[in-house]
Amino acid sequence: MGNTAVVDAARRALGPVGIALAASLTSPIDIDGQRAAVVRLESAGYRTVWTNETVGGKDALVQLAVLLAATRRTVFGTGIANVWAREPETLHGAASVLAQAYPGRFVLGIGGGYPQQAAATGREFGSPLSKMRDYLDRMDGPTMPPAPYPRIIAANGPKMLALAGELADGALPAGGPPAFTAQARQVLGPDKLLVVGLTMVPGSDPARARQGARERVSAGLAQPWFAAAVARLGFSEQEIAEVSDRLVDTMIAHGEPAAIAAKAGEHLAAGADHVALLPPIGTDFATGVDQAEGLAPALRDLH
Repeated sequence: MGNTAVVDAARRALGPVGIALAASLTSPIDIDGQRAAVVRLESAGYRTVWTNETVGGKDALVQLAVLLAATRRTVFGTGIANVWAREPETLHGAASVLAQAYPGRFVLGIGGGYPQQAAATGREFGSPLSKMRDYLDRMDGPTMPPAPYPRIIAANGPKMLALAGELADGALPAGGPPAFTAQARQVLGPDKLLVVGLTMVPGSDPARARQGARERVSAGLAQPWFAAAVARLGFSEQEIAEVSDRLVDTMIAHGEPAAIAAKAGEHLAAGADHVALLPPIGTDFATGVDQAEGLAPALRDLH
């Protein structure tokens, strides 16, 4: 149902801005390279690192166990642990062990995934809201007393946000503009953790970076739920059809480090507790780490 003490501790631990490791959906990344990367990011000043999960690929909780052991103080979060990858009781047990082993250094983000991921496990996708409610209820079922840990839900719509406020410690929306962050904060209220995923396209050439950002928005608009969410935020049909500069600049952080830091700051001002910077899917892992190191100095003054 949520725990105020857990939320307050997570806010302090996460800090204002973190970074997601660049991820591939088709090929594994050498684990020694991941260890070296998170050590570099810790040295660069990042307090929090986020990782993804693929159904039938790497296990997010096992990955975090390895990376937590490789670092001294970095907080790690799953962005996200997929409900189709394991049973809720198994996820709860694994999360509790990590929370006990690394107090204050672990945040569990849970997401409902996609129909193809459900199909890969031989199950029907059904209603994402019903699936998530059932999943959370089973996580809260009778069990040995667990170590407390913050649990947040991937939520990009009002119903899932409301569920996150009801049954979890907060929410993790991604891909939206600061106006959506403000709406999410209003739905959750002041006592829940709000982590916002912000896609970024770094680059010293502003026009090229904006074009890369435009491609990310265009890909998102191919998803009906994303297109509907954009329309609800007041963008006109023409802006959506043309993928206008205003739409691109509002949705994606792109360009020089100062511009990316400024966009993250807009989300913090709109009510986010923490902004997780997300390299576009398919970014080369080593390139993503280099970019993150280059961004770090510009992010240090954010609050």
